[in-house]
Amino acid sequence: MNSRTPPVRSVLDDEVEPVSRRPHRHDLLIAAVGLLGGLLLWLLGLRMQNGRLFEASWTGLVPLVPMAVAESMRRTRPGAALATATVLLAADQLTPGNIATVLMYTDVVYAAVVYGSEAAARRIPVISLLGSVALTLGLLPRLRPADAVLVGVLAGLVTFVPAVTGAGARGHRVAAEAARLRAEQTALLAEADRSQAVAEERSRMARELHDVVAGHLSAIALHSTAALSIDDPATSREALAVIRENSVAGLAEMRRLIGLLRRGGAPELPGAAPRLSALDALIEQSRGHAASSGLSCVLDDARDGGALPAPVELAAYRIVQESLTNALKHAAPGTVRVRLARPGALLTVEVTSVFGVRPGPRTPPGSGAGLIGMRERAELLGGTIRAGEERAADGSAVWRVRAELPVPEGTERGR
Repeated sequence: MNSRTPPVRSVLDDEVEPVSRRPHRHDLLIAAVGLLGGLLLWLLGLRMQNGRLFEASWTGLVPLVPMAVAESMRRTRPGAALATATVLLAADQLTPGNIATVLMYTDVVYAAVVYGSEAAARRIPVISLLGSVALTLGLLPRLRPADAVLVGVLAGLVTFVPAVTGAGARGHRVAAEAARLRAEQTALLAEADRSQAVAEERSRMARELHDVVAGHLSAIALHSTAALSIDDPATSREALAVIRENSVAGLAEMRRLIGLLRRGGAPELPGAAPRLSALDALIEQSRGHAASSGLSCVLDDARDGGALPAPVELAAYRIVQESLTNALKHAAPGTVRVRLARPGALLTVEVTSVFGVRPGPRTPPGSGAGLIGMRERAELLGGTIRAGEERAADGSAVWRVRAELPVPEGTERGR
């Protein structure tokens, strides 16, 4: 059983050692039926045996009444009920006897195995069998062998058979409880898997939405800030043109994403998964957005030109896209360099920009969701990503984003 599955015994303990010690209503009913049946047999004058120590018929009622009391405790105090009932059964052998007393005793033995502790459930069948054999052997010197064997068989029917029956019933109860717990555990695991899948899908949607829209919104914020801070009609017209271009492009991306969500994100839809072949257009777009901020964008693709798996290309594209967006918002004037390489089974993506304070209008500070999204994309592929301030070869401060994405052998497109 799974280590997270609750132990079976913890559930059965509610029956072995219940909180309430009051007799169960079913046990009270069984005890009342046994007592009334014994009284009826006594009134009819039916007895089990003759020649006992106490010959008066009423003496058979002496073990009957407390046996009914023990029967009422069969579920709440099975151990005490069995010990009391055993003494009463022995006392019944000194009287004319009552079959109701014997029948209630067999039920107490059965209940002691079913509702008692695990140790008692293992021991009672063995003790009852050994007791029946010992009784038979002890009577052999006093009775004829056939009579001794008959007494031993009767003792086994009264003790061993109910104990074995109770053991079987307890085994079925344990198996049923274990099956129920496994079913509950399976349902819990299924719900956990469903919740995890929903959370992962939400994270994927959040990354995609941020990556495709953040760049356009950043450009809109930057140029609108410039238009508001610089009182120049030509600058305002240029900024409005860029704002319109990015708002239209952002709206188109939003419509595409909504369409993907409504259609279940079908991968065959056009433009659903950007490829690295589209980086030239992305770099060109970034150049237009960043020109007014003194930034220039350069692409250095040092790969061998081979096609990569779609998830790897999508992750690399989005990492470059988010890095360019961050450079547009925060980088100091200078060159933003994008470099791709593929040493062996790794695709490396590196984006560097000048680190420093940029003069002029700036966009509001980000929330850090972009860096989180890049890290998640890399980790989903088993890769790594680092982002932070470093020193370039000439000693200048740069902000470098470097991602290493594994490329599984034989998974390139077209193979």
